[in-house]
Amino acid sequence: MSDNKKRIYSAIQPSGMLTLGNYLGALRNWVNLQDEFECIYTVADLHAITVRQNPAEFRKRILETYALLIAVGVDPEKSLLFIQSHVAAHSQMAWLLNCYAQFGEFSRMTQFKDKSLRHADNVNVGLFSYPALMAADILLYQADLVPVGADQKQHLEISRDIANRFNNIYGDVFTIPEPYIPKVGARIMSLQDPIKKMSKSDDNVNSWVAILDKPEDIMRKFKRAVTDSDACVKYADGKDGINNLMGIYSSISGKTMEEIEAEFEGKGYGDFKVAVGECVVDTLKPVQDKYYDLMKNKDYLESLYKQSAQDAEKIANKTLYKSMRKIGFIY
Repeated sequence: MSDNKKRIYSAIQPSGMLTLGNYLGALRNWVNLQDEFECIYTVADLHAITVRQNPAEFRKRILETYALLIAVGVDPEKSLLFIQSHVAAHSQMAWLLNCYAQFGEFSRMTQFKDKSLRHADNVNVGLFSYPALMAADILLYQADLVPVGADQKQHLEISRDIANRFNNIYGDVFTIPEPYIPKVGARIMSLQDPIKKMSKSDDNVNSWVAILDKPEDIMRKFKRAVTDSDACVKYADGKDGINNLMGIYSSISGKTMEEIEAEFEGKGYGDFKVAVGECVVDTLKPVQDKYYDLMKNKDYLESLYKQSAQDAEKIANKTLYKSMRKIGFIY
């Protein structure tokens, strides 16, 4: 990998089918970043087991997520794309960093509080120490930048705090990562409850569109999308449903809100919902075609993720061994 470009690290969990929100909000940015930065991307399967997984389904989701990332445009020739659990240094570094984090810091994490409420029957230690693994992910690769949304800022902040604490004790071991705010990206909301972010964990399947949804399912979900009684395609406060649909249409078409309003002047929500649905279907079709081609060639996928794990190990182990020497372990 190049030493001349700044290094970006980002990861996504294989805990469920990736959605249109993942694609427009994050994954298109992953693709766009590849020429400007040295990109390291991870299928974060270790993070996913804080919630109980069905083993066969989990195994399937890991491979599907890996293939889908390539299908959306992550190029293994340009970026390092690997499966987190294939690089043992992530678990080892997480334990080291646990010992340089404070109980109070982790107990204040918003995600721990939220997931503890949602999964009250399984408030496990991994859920609590999740930020140490996330910090390990970033710090192992000496990442300069980490793309962050509003819900990840706290995790990056604690990663920086732990890295600074370690560096203050042992010298400059870790690069202190900076947040990267993407130039382009959309916050896609639920089609049924547009004040909430679109999420694959939502029990209402009509609230989110999966990247691999069939065209007829995509059209049905958009036709059922929540709007308002105004029936006027106009971006305005209090019109959360139509604002969300306009945001999706804008993100795909590149048109401004004013251009969209002009295009649909005199037309009702029914026409607009169909147009948005068709736009999404057309955008996702080449991604779906590439994905299904990849899934027919699992030997090729296996060769990619095995080689990428070896390449990732070389970088990660260099940081891990340096950290362990600084602490005083015998090597």
